[in-house]
Amino acid sequence: MKNKPIGKTQFSIKSRLMSVVYALKGVRYLFVSQHNAWIHLVAIVIVVVGGILLCISRIEWCFIVLSIAVVLSAEAANTAIEELTNKVSPEFNLVAGRVKDLGAAAVLFCAIGAAVVGAFVFVPRLALLF
Repeated sequence: MKNKPIGKTQFSIKSRLMSVVYALKGVRYLFVSQHNAWIHLVAIVIVVVGGILLCISRIEWCFIVLSIAVVLSAEAANTAIEELTNKVSPEFNLVAGRVKDLGAAAVLFCAIGAAVVGAFVFVPRLALLF
């Protein structure tokens, strides 16, 4: 019998489908538990409705969708960092606090970048309306 490398499992459709199920559980947890994710979701709805109403171009949609994905990914990663940090260091710890602050900073950078993209896409169109 051949030895399998440690940590390697055989590919299966079932395991790939289960990974999607686990990811969707993470999405649900993110939006149920994180107030900032709710704020991002409201912003996403506003941006998508605005994009539809203002007929933004295909390339602009690409930038908008990419910005949304980046911000939501950063928010999910930050939530994971916070959850793990709270588990391994439930008491006050300066380094643990710094780790959580850095995770939040990553989300802030992504949100600022997304806002800049939004400004490039929407401000010229809105300026034409007024």
